[in-house]
Amino acid sequence: MIRYAGERLALGVLVVVGVVVLTFLIARVIPGDPAVTYAGPRASKAQLEHTRRQLGLDKPVVVQLGDYLKGIATGDWGTSYRTKRPVLSDLRTALPASIELVTAGLLLALLVGLPLGLVSARFHGELPDFLVRIVSVIGVSMPVFWAALILQLVFAQRLGWLPAAGEYDPNLYYSSPLTSYVQMPAVDALITGNLPVLESSISHLILPAAVVALYPAGLLARMVRASVLDTLGESHIRMTRSLGFGDRAIFGRWALRPAMNPVVQVTALVFAYSLANTFLVEAVFDWPGLGSYAANSLQALDTPAIVGVTLIVAIVYVVLNLLVDIAQAAIDPRIRLR
Repeated sequence: MIRYAGERLALGVLVVVGVVVLTFLIARVIPGDPAVTYAGPRASKAQLEHTRRQLGLDKPVVVQLGDYLKGIATGDWGTSYRTKRPVLSDLRTALPASIELVTAGLLLALLVGLPLGLVSARFHGELPDFLVRIVSVIGVSMPVFWAALILQLVFAQRLGWLPAAGEYDPNLYYSSPLTSYVQMPAVDALITGNLPVLESSISHLILPAAVVALYPAGLLARMVRASVLDTLGESHIRMTRSLGFGDRAIFGRWALRPAMNPVVQVTALVFAYSLANTFLVEAVFDWPGLGSYAANSLQALDTPAIVGVTLIVAIVYVVLNLLVDIAQAAIDPRIRLR
């Protein structure tokens, strides 16, 4: 088991290094001058030359890449050309908001996708199965920005049930100031017992979390349906049916648990996927998270910030995949022998 975990960890490190190198090189060949972003559009030629030397942009690309990898190893992820702050500091500020949003969306997806998948498998070939498959296809294929705009139009503007944008009501900055511990308003409000901010942050979280949940909910429903139907065709399930067990016992005790193995793996990867693809949702709902930071960095050709965002997403992918692989190997020893 230790050897298997070590091999997976080494492979994950290679993946992260490869992603960083590839992203760094692509960002360097994109047309544009990062020195202009850092020094400003009105900087003189002498100021631009000084900025290039200051940032190391006058060095060969290979040397710049080597310096950057050394900096990552020592905790120095570079300085953002746009914000003039350390990239790692910017990520510590932006990442928690995205984690809060994606976690809420994924929990909502699990609450919706798992029951729908079970219903679809239970009524295979019947009307409920057909309806669930249609809904799941819509959830997977619907553009998130379009869904975000529709939800805003219906629930925020027409019905007025939920706020349209932001993390929580700005008026509470003064009437109920929030003490931040983890940079997540809902969690911080829960920790500190700030009920006005907690209520406001939850209401602001519902619409963007629902949009984030669309894709994973549809994917999970289809995965659960396929996994359960595959498990129901195995010999031990047919034997339990022949012994007189009902559908509820078969689904709950023998079909669902084996079918959850691929679902757990997909759920972990969907979390990382959603974290990397929230920029449209955050842009529509004015959510100050990693997606907004990445979009602004791309517009400004902010290479250290772009590579930093890519690195943090790659690390999340690798860590979640590693945890899932180890958990599956612990449950099923045959996996370690593959």
